[in-house]
Amino acid sequence: MYDLLALTDADWRQHLDYAAGLARRLDAGLTGLRVFPSPYVADGLYGYGVGDTAALVLDSVRRAESSAQADGTAFTAWAAAAGVRAPAWQVAEGSLPAVLRRLGNRHDLLLLARDAQSEEQRARLGAIVLECGMPVILVPAQAAARLDCIAVAWNGSAEALRALQAARPLLACAQRVVVLRGELHDRYAEIGWLPPFDLDVYLHRHGIQAEYRGITGPEGEAGRSLLAAARDAGADLLVMGAYGRTRFSEWVFGGATRHIVAEAEIPVLLRH
Repeated sequence: MYDLLALTDADWRQHLDYAAGLARRLDAGLTGLRVFPSPYVADGLYGYGVGDTAALVLDSVRRAESSAQADGTAFTAWAAAAGVRAPAWQVAEGSLPAVLRRLGNRHDLLLLARDAQSEEQRARLGAIVLECGMPVILVPAQAAARLDCIAVAWNGSAEALRALQAARPLLACAQRVVVLRGELHDRYAEIGWLPPFDLDVYLHRHGIQAEYRGITGPEGEAGRSLLAAARDAGADLLVMGAYGRTRFSEWVFGGATRHIVAEAEIPVLLRH
């Protein structure tokens, strides 16, 4: 059974409605996850100042964890009432990217709320998407769990292919799949030659019929052009590879990915 993982915090977020709708559509399980930082590893990302005493931090985390365990009962009841077949709840302690890297081996897809983009939130999203090792759907506010039309950004890269593979169960549910072809990036420094990859044959082997559209735009405007093409196609979901790099020990998105994460009005499935 396909298994979805939804990251939550103390507030119920719009992306949980989307997650429940997607779970119903895919007949998938849905697990809510609350993650707390380890009190033994202070990290400014979570708001612990260097002046906090160990006892104070430990007490704060333990009280929050106790509250989170109680929230699990409410979550599973809510999800079951929303029609989710196998709701579950988990609480973890540790670095958020590290926790998600481990849980990525247990689940198929992670869902995150795409909040208003402050610098801190962008850093958090970059760390999660680029480090967690699993496909991620970023869900904007008020998004509906429709899969009538799915747009796939395709440039032949390893990231694009991984995103396509992760999205196959969703593509199988779509009435229309629109492949948005950009400039191909399929060169690898370690490989002199590879057999060509036929995207249409690959999709047909998995029972997916697609239509193809080229995307063009000014240099440096790939993200804007891709969003415009997805909008013109009437897409409910955009599937694409996530591109990024480390900068001062922090993962940051590449230009096109950064633009789409900040500006997309529809959910985006990303895979690094």
